[in-house]
Amino acid sequence: MTIIRGMGEIEAGLAALGRIDPRLLPVIEAAGPVPLRLAEPGFAGLAQIVVSQMVSRASANAIWARIESLGIAITPSEYRALSLEQALGCGLSRAKAATLASLADATHRGEIDLLSVRDLPAPKAIAALTALKGIGPWTAEVYLMFCGGHADIFPVGDVALRAAVGHAFAIDPRPDQRRVAALSASWSPWRSVAARLFWAYYAKMMRRDALPLG
Repeated sequence: MTIIRGMGEIEAGLAALGRIDPRLLPVIEAAGPVPLRLAEPGFAGLAQIVVSQMVSRASANAIWARIESLGIAITPSEYRALSLEQALGCGLSRAKAATLASLADATHRGEIDLLSVRDLPAPKAIAALTALKGIGPWTAEVYLMFCGGHADIFPVGDVALRAAVGHAFAIDPRPDQRRVAALSASWSPWRSVAARLFWAYYAKMMRRDALPLG
């Protein structure tokens, strides 16, 4: 399994994608620099991805900054000590606060090891992560991409990615997940680089940063 550890893998992936699917060559040219944005695996990394669900990059960064300003280490044991009022005061929705509390409990009890799960093949890792309360496929996939370095994941549930694919290929403004999954299948084994490419394209063409981690 290829692991993305630095810009060398991003560059190798972009070169391979241009050969695999020449339609991506103008996308690569239009997108400009494709960021790496790896994060440390573990509770804090997954928690930051939960925070970023369904909100803008700026909103996610502001909420995360408020959590950090509480003066705690972002670990399961310390997060478990927060009250619901403190979590909501940081800007979390009740659903996200509940997800983070459940995640902290599960990891504290050893029900899942967020470090070792990243070493599993993607289907098994996604199954293990989505068995946790409040963790859906998008969250699991993004965790494996950015905190685990998995090179062959394309989160078709991401609205910005689908909009970017639709714009780049002049198809539906927001093609459905099945269509994007079929398109992205040919980009294996570099689908995670393709996803980063389309997030970069989205930022350049739609002028909005939708990459899950800041």
